[in-house]
Amino acid sequence: MEMTQTHIISRDQSKLSLLVKQIRFEANGINSYELVHPQGEELPPFSAGAHIDIILPNGIVRQYSLCNSPGERHRYVIAVLRDEKGRGGSKTLHDALRVQDLAQVSAPRNNFALVPEAKKVILLAGGIGVTPLKSMAHALDQAGIPFELHYCARNPGCAAFREELGIAWQHGKLVHHFDHGQPEQGLDIAALLREPEQGTHLYYCGPAGFMKACAEASSHWAAGTVHFEHFKAPAPAADTAALAPGAFMVKIASSGAMLEVPADRSIADVLEQNNIRIETSCQAGLCATCKIRYLEGEVDHRDYILGDDEHGQFLTACVSRATSPVLVLDL
Repeated sequence: MEMTQTHIISRDQSKLSLLVKQIRFEANGINSYELVHPQGEELPPFSAGAHIDIILPNGIVRQYSLCNSPGERHRYVIAVLRDEKGRGGSKTLHDALRVQDLAQVSAPRNNFALVPEAKKVILLAGGIGVTPLKSMAHALDQAGIPFELHYCARNPGCAAFREELGIAWQHGKLVHHFDHGQPEQGLDIAALLREPEQGTHLYYCGPAGFMKACAEASSHWAAGTVHFEHFKAPAPAADTAALAPGAFMVKIASSGAMLEVPADRSIADVLEQNNIRIETSCQAGLCATCKIRYLEGEVDHRDYILGDDEHGQFLTACVSRATSPVLVLDL
């Protein structure tokens, strides 16, 4: 699963240089890439739902979910759908990355982690959104937690990892749903989620329409039992532009410096312009890499990653705006 990104500013410039050991055709337009340490050393551990950044040959950074078992310390595996209508990242990766190449990647980060208290888990995957959920299925099976993985795709040729996911799971089951381009023939998400069982948690990931359907179908589930990850920022509501705040000021708490954030620039852009280095990645409010604590002011939160409990203290510098004249940042 690819997440949106344009460029990176990093406090920690250390990256992993990993060998592309294997590239496999997984489904129509989807390749998987196995990345290993060049000297065979163990890689930094990761948890199910994590992703890594990959720096492409043209300097663009893209994020992809790790889809192998978190118990594997010798490799990272990602799967990439070539999107001919995208912004070029997936096409560059498909065209440029070859076996025996060295790929520059970040250590894993996780904003979509499994919660430990679940008694049962439902995983809903739409298309390439299966990648983080596949890793979750491995982790749940190893932990002995019952799960169902519902994998929605257009047809069998579009479903990745069919052999690997088709194994005899000890504690879970896989169900494919193929709609052949007619959504009404696919999974009835509303029916599946109509009556949540006590202790059951839901995780879903997929394209915009799929995400909307899952959100609507699970709106009555108990707070804290529904978890999701967007791999592309949803389209804004029609009236969002009219409500968008204009320029505002940010104050740097440590120095007292006052910086203007114009209507067409992000907080992250202005901080970079003034040599205040923060780490950024997705530039779309999807990854929380640029999360900053704020001390004063009112924030228009436009991210898709922070919880309501975090919004009272933190903002995402790539997309958040101010509804007050000044925001005081804990920098």
